[in-house]
Amino acid sequence: MDHSAVKIKGLTKRYGELAALDNLSLDVNKGEILGYLGPNGSGKTTTIRLMLGMIRPTSGTVSIFGHDAQTEKDIVHTSLAYVPGEANLWPSLTGIETLHLLAKVHGQVDLDYRRKLIKRFELEPNRKVRTYSKGNKQKIALIAALASRAELLILDEPTSGLDPLMEQVFREAAVEAKSRGQTIFLSSHILGEVEALCDRIAVLRSGKLVELGSLEQMRHLSSLTIEASFKGRIPDVNHIKGVSNVEINGNSLVCQINGSIDELLSVIAKARPLTLISREPSLEELFLALYGNQPEAN
Repeated sequence: MDHSAVKIKGLTKRYGELAALDNLSLDVNKGEILGYLGPNGSGKTTTIRLMLGMIRPTSGTVSIFGHDAQTEKDIVHTSLAYVPGEANLWPSLTGIETLHLLAKVHGQVDLDYRRKLIKRFELEPNRKVRTYSKGNKQKIALIAALASRAELLILDEPTSGLDPLMEQVFREAAVEAKSRGQTIFLSSHILGEVEALCDRIAVLRSGKLVELGSLEQMRHLSSLTIEASFKGRIPDVNHIKGVSNVEINGNSLVCQINGSIDELLSVIAKARPLTLISREPSLEELFLALYGNQPEAN
């Protein structure tokens, strides 16, 4: 039994000599939230355009719920909803008129849920779109997609322009969608958002998939941080295999370690620490390990 919502096989998109996407193979499981990450220009948006059938691949295929994204676009589009990072809407329509139109285009809408979303996102639906801020336009796109109850939500920087309170409303709605069995393909550069929501994370770099797994499985990309304080002499840990970035501040020791922590903990324990804290890397720290700086939006 195939549990894939999306199957990407050998997907490549070239523009002359430039490979915007290079032999990408990736399965997105039904009912999961997959975070799709990478620095600026890595190929994230190219992937989404290929999934939507907006551009043709140089080679490879994308199937969504068993249907080819290129040759069966009409069928594919009935099963998904898409939110771009920049919502281009009709300026002369009101918010509610826009939502009605988007629902007609998609073909399905949960009206009761849409009313709840309008309230939760604090959208003023009777104003003209031309008067909306970027964040309010983004709310319309999100409300329309979520209210469609589509089997697959393809979200490209979905919280662009939203304030932190509305970002939290989006996160709650995403969790609700997952609980209903919907699948979410989330491209985002907001690492906290991805860390809070995603079951698995796919990392793209220069058009190639370089990492795929759960956040826990990806912890190997960065060191574990150890912090300890002492009443007496601070032990020397520089000689221990895997230890790096040793810092001593007053009576405190901070260091990072890759690999086994047994020897480090033994040395620290002999010095009788007052406090001892171990901390796994955040998603941001994982990206620092991969790229040397925080990724930008694509």
